[in-house]
Amino acid sequence: KSTTAATTTTTADPTVTTVDPNAPTTTAPPKPEISLPAEPVTELKVTTITEGTGDPSVVGDLLDVHYLGYTSVDGVEFDNSYDRGEPFQLTLGAGMVIDGWDQGLVGVQVGGRYQIDIPVDLAYGPDAAASGRPEGALTFIVDIMAITPGTTATATT
Repeated sequence: KSTTAATTTTTADPTVTTVDPNAPTTTAPPKPEISLPAEPVTELKVTTITEGTGDPSVVGDLLDVHYLGYTSVDGVEFDNSYDRGEPFQLTLGAGMVIDGWDQGLVGVQVGGRYQIDIPVDLAYGPDAAASGRPEGALTFIVDIMAITPGTTATATT
């Protein structure tokens, strides 16, 4: 009589994007070149530079992103995560970032690169300089490194 040990193979669902906390940090994509908006930024505009894959992000998802931020009028860089080599993590729609990000990052996909042009009212506001933040309209180029689906919370009023 011959006995064969049972084996179990678990295959990850390719439609689910998760981050393994034990995995090494993924390499940051190349830092993008600054691209000024063609017109003054008066409303939120999201431009897809590179298409992503998988389910689009929704409010409540945890996003890992790399970004380059600069003033829309003159292209002066004020922040980026590429030089730090670590992605920035945020919960979409939780108020952790400026409104332009909370609104502009809805619908993005893993692997995508997006340019988000943000008017002053969705950036740091008209008094940004007083708090040491960049003033005026802002532009960000954002690479979506990972999206972890959030849990749907019940709204309370």
